Amino acid sequence: MTGAASIGVIGGSGFYALLDRGEEVSVDTPFGPPSDVIVTGEAAGRRVAFLPRHGRHHQFPPHKIPYRANLWALRSLGVRQVLAPSAVGSLTLAYEPGTLAIPDQLVDRTRSRQQTYYDAGGAVHVPFADPYCPVGRAQAIAAGRAAGWAPVESGTLVVIEGPRFSTRAESQWYAAQGWTRWSPTPTRA
Repeated sequence: MTGAASIGVIGGSGFYALLDRGEEVSVDTPFGPPSDVIVTGEAAGRRVAFLPRHGRHHQFPPHKIPYRANLWALRSLGVRQVLAPSAVGSLTLAYEPGTLAIPDQLVDRTRSRQQTYYDAGGAVHVPFADPYCPVGRAQAIAAGRAAGWAPVESGTLVVIEGPRFSTRAESQWYAAQGWTRWSPTPTRA
């Protein structure tokens, strides 16, 4: 398969390229085109597919990112693990700028985005109790440690409806719930 890769990386704001050399792959999906062409190639001896979440020219605001098309396109190339690093705000004073945090839970506060691939054909219930892959999380934690980071190994990511950030009152409410960080532009995998 042209462009085949087992790992997908979705870059956030400021992260528009990953591979020095790669093959650009255009993928059609039932949900329209993804944010941009996908670039596939080798990174650390693994086949990787890279897709900039907002497009390489940052043309998609958070509320218009074609999330379903992005994930469908990656899956069609063979991707089974997705890394989606993003800049987030901390709800905990102990986590200063530059902290590498790898959440194990999330609270979804979005309202207007499409939430599923199962729009028709009968009722489908998708388990979401543990939203992050334990294997992928363990590998991310190990890679962070190997690179000299001291990653925060658990926490709750609050997913809010971008493009706006939360008000101070909302952030205080999130923190009072015990949630640890928020993000206006996540990618759900």
